[in-house]
Amino acid sequence: MPDQNVIIVSNHQTYFADVSFFYHAIYAAIAGHPNSMKYPGYLFCKKHNLYYVAAEETMKSGFLPKLLSLSGAVTVNRTWRANGQNVRRKVDKTETRNIDKAIQDGWVITFPQGTTKPYAKGRIGTAILIKKHKPVVVPVVIDGFRTAFDKKGLKLKKKKTKLKMRVKQPLKIDFDDTVEEILDQIMNAIEQTPDHDFMGKLENATTPTN
Repeated sequence: MPDQNVIIVSNHQTYFADVSFFYHAIYAAIAGHPNSMKYPGYLFCKKHNLYYVAAEETMKSGFLPKLLSLSGAVTVNRTWRANGQNVRRKVDKTETRNIDKAIQDGWVITFPQGTTKPYAKGRIGTAILIKKHKPVVVPVVIDGFRTAFDKKGLKLKKKKTKLKMRVKQPLKIDFDDTVEEILDQIMNAIEQTPDHDFMGKLENATTPTN
């Protein structure tokens, strides 16, 4: 992987546990321990240009979120949601420039749906960034966090839950495609399209329970 111009896209299940897990897994892999969560790679961090995009109101919601924001958060004001209400807000160009700088400097983790709700529609902003910067785009699919933690991802709900992370091959993106086509490719790669929603419901309906 190149050291700069990488975007990691993923589905989203909790506010903070997801990102913490990403950092742990990435640092362990860089330290030579891929596929292992036992090695505390973050204690021997060799990569300091790792960022993630987060809602500003979320990162200001308490002492711990404010502390976590120091680990590499690039905060944005969501243009469609604020304080639990639907809103319409113009894009802040300063925030966009901050994301641009993060991509140019290193790796950026982003959640295209901008919400922890499963199978929510993706936001076009991620596709615009990809079309603009032409980065390496790595799709990741996570599971288990919604079961194990509360919505914020700070309190354990269910012990011994298996947390899963599947890192896929970088996407082959035609940067001449429209942003809508690029967004569709991303959402399919992170398995958050209506087809995946249908298959998930079918699997749950046909899986026997004890």
